[in-house]
Amino acid sequence: MTMLLHACCGPCSMYPQKLLHEEGTGYDMIWYNPNIHPEFEWNRRLENLRKAAIHFDTVLIEEGICMEDYWKSKSYIEEFGSRCAMCYDIRMGFVAEYAASHGYDSFTTTLLVSPYQQHDLISEVCRRKADEFGVEFRYYDFRPGFREGQNMARDIGLYRQKYCGCIFSLDESDFRDKILKSFEG
Repeated sequence: MTMLLHACCGPCSMYPQKLLHEEGTGYDMIWYNPNIHPEFEWNRRLENLRKAAIHFDTVLIEEGICMEDYWKSKSYIEEFGSRCAMCYDIRMGFVAEYAASHGYDSFTTTLLVSPYQQHDLISEVCRRKADEFGVEFRYYDFRPGFREGQNMARDIGLYRQKYCGCIFSLDESDFRDKILKSFEG
């Protein structure tokens, strides 16, 4: 059987892919990140994930679109309690359902590599979605390999972003103006 690895970006996929290869775990990778904003950033991250997939000779499944307008609305926060909870819920729900409906025996996510993400909340959401869709969530604490993965990404020339991807984190980033200016025309 094969595991489905959700990937948020190329750099965050490097260490998890390396570890899974070393373990001999069969996996395919999936890109589903409608939260990433703006669209040029969404495209840039997808392109760099493609490079990471090629580096490890990994199947990459590309799903979803950039949903800028949806994420600009804050009406959803009340239902989920926080923007991060909502974001994890939407993405991990899609991934768990995709895994179950396409014959994967389990799933996990590269979000678990970042010391900047809400690790416990991600794990909780993944477990809930695994139960909901009848597929195993394989928990990995990839965080000890975060720096190694970032170094690997730099070594193969991947773009390493300075914010999680959502409109709110872009607005909060110390690098906001630099990020936006790099895409001006």
